[in-house]
Amino acid sequence: MQPIVRQINEIEQEYQQLTEEQLRAKTDEFRRRLADGQTFDDILPEAFAAVKNACRRLVAREWTILANPYRWFMIPFDVQLIGGMVLHRGAVAEMDTGEGKTLAATMPAYLNALTGRGVHIVTVNDYLALRDREWMGPIYEMLGLTVGAIQAEMDSHQRQPEYAADITYGTNNEFGFDYLRDNMKPSKDVQVQRELHYAIVDEADSILIDEARTPLIISGPAYETTDKFYTADKVVRRLRPGKHFEVKEKEHTCHLSEEGILEAQQLLKVDDFYTGSNMDWPHLLDQALKAHYLFHRDKEYILREGRACIVDEHTGRLMPDRTWSDGLHQAIEAKEHLKIREENQTLATITLQNYFRLYDKAAGMTGTAMTEAAEFWHIYKMDVVTIPTNRPSGRVNHPDRIFLTEPEKYEAVVNEIVRAHQTGRPLLVGTISIENSEKLSGMLKRRGVKHDVLNAKQHRREAEIVKGAGEFGRVTIATNMAGRGTDIVLGPDLGATAKLPADEFREEYPDVEREALEHLREMQTKSDGHDGDGEYRGLVAELGGLYVVGTERHEARRIDNQLRGRCGRQGDPGDSRFFVSLEDDLMRVFAGDWVRAFLAKLGMGQGQAIDSPMVSRQIAKAQKRVEERNFGWRKNVLEYDMVMDEQRRIIYGQRQDILEGKDLHGMVRDMLEEVVETNVPLYIDDALPPQERDFKGLANWANSKFALQLSPGEVTDKNSDGLTDMLTERVRRLLDEREKALGPEQMRSLERYLLLQIIDVKWKDHLHAMDQLRSGIALRAYAQKDPKVEYKLEAYEMFQAMIDSIKEEVASLVLRVQIAEDYESRAADIWQVSDVVHSEVQQFEASPMAEAAETSMASETPKPFVRPGRKIGRNDPCPCGSGKKYKKCCGANK
Repeated sequence: MQPIVRQINEIEQEYQQLTEEQLRAKTDEFRRRLADGQTFDDILPEAFAAVKNACRRLVAREWTILANPYRWFMIPFDVQLIGGMVLHRGAVAEMDTGEGKTLAATMPAYLNALTGRGVHIVTVNDYLALRDREWMGPIYEMLGLTVGAIQAEMDSHQRQPEYAADITYGTNNEFGFDYLRDNMKPSKDVQVQRELHYAIVDEADSILIDEARTPLIISGPAYETTDKFYTADKVVRRLRPGKHFEVKEKEHTCHLSEEGILEAQQLLKVDDFYTGSNMDWPHLLDQALKAHYLFHRDKEYILREGRACIVDEHTGRLMPDRTWSDGLHQAIEAKEHLKIREENQTLATITLQNYFRLYDKAAGMTGTAMTEAAEFWHIYKMDVVTIPTNRPSGRVNHPDRIFLTEPEKYEAVVNEIVRAHQTGRPLLVGTISIENSEKLSGMLKRRGVKHDVLNAKQHRREAEIVKGAGEFGRVTIATNMAGRGTDIVLGPDLGATAKLPADEFREEYPDVEREALEHLREMQTKSDGHDGDGEYRGLVAELGGLYVVGTERHEARRIDNQLRGRCGRQGDPGDSRFFVSLEDDLMRVFAGDWVRAFLAKLGMGQGQAIDSPMVSRQIAKAQKRVEERNFGWRKNVLEYDMVMDEQRRIIYGQRQDILEGKDLHGMVRDMLEEVVETNVPLYIDDALPPQERDFKGLANWANSKFALQLSPGEVTDKNSDGLTDMLTERVRRLLDEREKALGPEQMRSLERYLLLQIIDVKWKDHLHAMDQLRSGIALRAYAQKDPKVEYKLEAYEMFQAMIDSIKEEVASLVLRVQIAEDYESRAADIWQVSDVVHSEVQQFEASPMAEAAETSMASETPKPFVRPGRKIGRNDPCPCGSGKKYKKCCGANK
């Protein structure tokens, strides 16, 4: 990369001769060249040089960042140019704290934004997103690009212009949830995101590794109202078999006849099932018919504790935690006069792994990634590249100090803090939990040590405090993630403190030894406002720089390294040391026995401490075991979500095509034809003699489904293929006639409305069924079955059943539905959101989905799931995605 770095610097020198207008014109030139066929790599040296030159022109200019005055001073170093190239290539750039990741990201962001497709820069919190937008924004604006930032409190109208910008800053949660919300929107006009082109993920290890243990979930009530289930049940009780509806037990189906539809409309006192809010009645009535005539108490289900409990059709065992999908379970509960349970369900979900894999290209940057290089490649196909530091680090990492008990450890930590604080040396004390932070804070208060406590919740306030944690005499306690993204600089200007009278000056640092205070006072007085920052910085450096104290080892080595990396930035001096006890979680669970035996051999007793490189190595091994376990959990989360991911891509893709109006008529026509092809063989079996074929049933079905007005005589002289062709032609003709009657524009509007409403309802029901499947799938392990394989198979069958159901309902409605003037505005929004969650996982915990992948502790024998759709044929493609036939893959042992 060095030749390219030299080329960038040479071009940047030439750009210094340009006016600002000429530099701005380079952006238009680059865009033209890309449009003419040049690649990003062709223009990379010039684009990076343009950004560097913009930085040079901004030096000494002032603006405000989050209402605070700021004076620009940064020009990218060569190592930042290298970091930018690594990010452009879609890799993870490991850059030490203080090496300028935020500035390094501007160059690949500018380059990739030149296509006009947008770039997302992902941060860990809203504060950093807004800060970085205001901090780096003038660079992009000088070059003619627009910059936006997403904040949690913004509504859709506020988000749209931010996403329309060339470069948008925001958090992983906001980007991910906006993707999910966009795929629940009723119109393209109210969607906020554009295509997912290029993402740069700041603090990539935190976002792509740690937070990937739990998925993003939008949830809401499973059913808006249960009253209609009871009403449908009352209507069905008054209908007569053979006259008002037909039951086909062999095919396990029920449907209303034309006469039954008219009778049901009268009983419900509605004019037409196929107008406005009445369109869900045919489906509800069909489910009520199934509940009465195909599902029988003490056979398919039993009543237990006020609930309908499914009986497995193969084993006869109960399945208390499962429900039938598509409203059938609720219909059975209404039939039995039970209370229909109100419950929440998943409305939309995605893992961070699968979300970031949606981007055409994604890259990451962090101070600690190399320990997770294998996972970055396995999950994201990202290499990890270590970027050299601009100056050698001045940090000294001391061996761990080990104690037998936790109280002994904390007492030693407090003593060490007091000792260092008395010299005026700044300290940053890291803990792994808010509880431990508060415990340590209480001990320091009792010792009279003035300090700040940060717990990674109030990001703006904490960033300001962390920024000043390198000041003389400062003690800061922080959970390991608090204030992340903000550099700790040694010795900023003390401002008004230097002008305090001697007694008040002493009160400002009550715990610092007099000798150290006098040294500080002397240096402040000597500087008298002239380059005081530099001399004061020298004083803090004389004291040894920032001292980082870790009170416990984290589950991951890189998080310990993050804490250590707070000191020794840009060549500054600094020290780090961890204090560990055998009662810490990591030691107790993963390393306790070996270390305890080793320390016993050394004769270590209560109150004693040792600094042992051998024990430190053992701790590192324990951390590696935890990392491997966590990697396994994250792989499990991903493997389960991969099943949903395929389904989600299909549904979201089809839904987006509908919103964009892509061949709606062709989509509806194909669905009608497929419904005909699927249903004709259910009535007409060519292997049977003509007198045994159900021509009357086929005519009744076609009349009910499509309002064809067929007589049995019109279908009696044909085989199944001939009938399929004849019915397909009749249905096409009806569809064309409907379009002529309504006009193309109104027909497209109707098709869009129907497709969107039906897909949304069916997808929502499917997600509810998937929630149920996922909750109990781990029990399959007790039947010597692989839960993942079982999950893939059953999820595939459920998805196929949903797709078939969508086609059936579209076919039932599109030729019959009556149009009200304001039907689109009156459409019910089925997406009633009650919660938006991305759960935090504490260290040593598994996420709920990861735990579901592990063998459950339940002792009962697993109960197989009742398949709602057709079985997979042995010659069908295997649903696992291998490309093999089912009988040669997952079905080999069936």
